[in-house]
Amino acid sequence: MTKKTHKKPTKKQKALVPRKVSAPSEAVLFKNVSSIIEKRRYSAGDYANREITLMYWEIGGYINSNILKNKRAEYGKNILTVLASKLVSHYGNSFSERNLYRMSLFSDRFSNVEILTALASKLSWTHFTELLSILILISSLVFPSSFCMFP
Repeated sequence: MTKKTHKKPTKKQKALVPRKVSAPSEAVLFKNVSSIIEKRRYSAGDYANREITLMYWEIGGYINSNILKNKRAEYGKNILTVLASKLVSHYGNSFSERNLYRMSLFSDRFSNVEILTALASKLSWTHFTELLSILILISSLVFPSSFCMFP
């Protein structure tokens, strides 16, 4: 009968042996879980902003093509007043007549959906409304007689 000899484990073998890990302290646990929450909260906020911006763009496109028929028709403005009233009572002030006009202008001025999608991941609706204000100002300075501004 031969006697088995136990060899000393190599460095590789030692690395494979599970180490006993102590539980993190309450402070470390709180810090790490908080970090996960904050990261996901930030991502969720970005996603929500992007989706809201795209929703407003889509609403503006629908208004332009189906209500205003890509013109500033007087009857279209009357329809928008009624629509805005119903939307505000159902969904809140984000769908006021003024905002519906902004959505319409937004869809008209930012017509390329690929570019819009890229911008919407970086800019909020508020950023776009500021850009629209700048575009309105520039248009009124460059084309003062042909400029038509929404209320």
